This record gives sequence, C-alpha cells and structure tokens, in this order.
Amino acid sequence: MPTSASEAAVQHLRAADPVLALLLDAGRPIAPAAHEDLYLGLLRAIVSQQISTKAAAAIWRKFQALFGPEGYPEPAALLAFSDEELRTAGLSRQKAGYLRAIADFALCDELDHTRLNQLNEEELTRHLTQIKGVGRWTAQMLCMFALDMPDVFPEGDLGIQNAMRRHYGLEETGRPLLQRMTELAEPWRPYRTLASKYLWQSLG
Repeated sequence: MPTSASEAAVQHLRAADPVLALLLDAGRPIAPAAHEDLYLGLLRAIVSQQISTKAAAAIWRKFQALFGPEGYPEPAALLAFSDEELRTAGLSRQKAGYLRAIADFALCDELDHTRLNQLNEEELTRHLTQIKGVGRWTAQMLCMFALDMPDVFPEGDLGIQNAMRRHYGLEETGRPLLQRMTELAEPWRPYRTLASKYLWQSLG
C-alpha cells in the first residue's frame, strides 16, 4: 500500500502508462513543491519572462530593494512607483506595466487565497490570464509550482512537447500534436503535474 500521496501518484502513473513507467524508474524522485505566495509568484514570473535566470535574479533583487528592509512589494506601495522608478531596477516599461496590473488585481481582492483555493486548474488559469501580461503558460507554471496543483498538463510547453516527441515517437506538429499529447496524458489524471515534471526531468 502507498504510504503517501506522492507514492500513490507514482504507482498510478506507473500502472497507467508503460512509457512513463520507464521514465519513473530511470528518474530521480520528485518532491512536492512548497506552496508559495501567489501574488509574489506572479510578480517573479513577469520579471523572469524572456531573460536568463541569472539576469532575472539580479533584477528581482533590485526590485525588492525598492521596498525597504522587508523587500515585500505590497500592492499599494508598488502602484505608488512610477515607470521611471521601476525601470531603475532594470525592468522594461512593458514589464513595469504588467507588475502594476498584478498589483491592481491584488488590490481588487482578486488574489484572495480562500477564493482561489476553490478553483480547479482550468478555472484558475482563466482567472489569472485576465491580468495583462499573464498568459496561459505562466498561469499553468504558477498552478504547478507556486500552488502545487496535482493535475496540470502544460501542453503548450516546449520542453513537454520535446520530451513527448522523444519518448512517444510523435511526429505531428501544431494542433494535431497538442491533441495527441492531450490524449496520451488523459490516463495520467489526476496526477498530470507529476508526470509533466518527470518528462521535464528526462530532458536533463
């Protein structure tokens, strides 16, 4: 009998898909992600978009330094900064606007944890993509890593596409590829997040 939720997930995936079973056997165990502050996670995701990890870390440090010793960008404090002040941290004008949109969303009580915890992944993704600058992929990454939702399948992620092409011999492209991937991932429910993490790991 499985002794934990993660062991139950591994057993389910191993039984559901022989290709995935091989990846699970060859891979390193994946621990559950720690739950994070979703507001902070959204800000970090925007800062990190389309730049290297090293550059993102440097800009994030400068951004946090704008908010005193605590370094926490309270929504009202963030909205009080001008674009020019935010750009001193290395942010583009576009990203400064996106951060402001997230702060505005938070101030309108749209990131209330009690409410968000009642939403499933698809509902939460739709909710978050209302924010300017937050696309489906970003919302899915937050669901998987900041909130550790168990059944997210980011079919649009290039790494997942490459891993499934390699391990399942997929030759389709475009919409047919996404459809085939979604079909293959169906037996993984309700643990598609963990399956996706093993697919990413297999590329390493």
